Amino acid sequence: MKCRYLTFDDRKKIEALYVSGASLAAIADTLGVHLVTIYRELARGSCGDLDKNGREKYSAEAAQKAFLESMKRRGKAKDKPKENN
Repeated sequence: MKCRYLTFDDRKKIEALYVSGASLAAIADTLGVHLVTIYRELARGSCGDLDKNGREKYSAEAAQKAFLESMKRRGKAKDKPKENN
């Protein structure tokens, strides 16, 4: 396994496999990523409702939007009040 970002196509595959009832380990093996990556991705794209399998719904679109917002914020320092000494 190598370090990489998930693409929108990866997220759509996760969504399709997850809806079909595939195990998280099987999804990770299919995409060639670590199991923890799948857990984190499911949290990122969580919709709050339950699907037909009784698991929390996952949306590839919501996950992609959250990922892009996260990438915009990277490297930016938080605004700190200036100290007058």
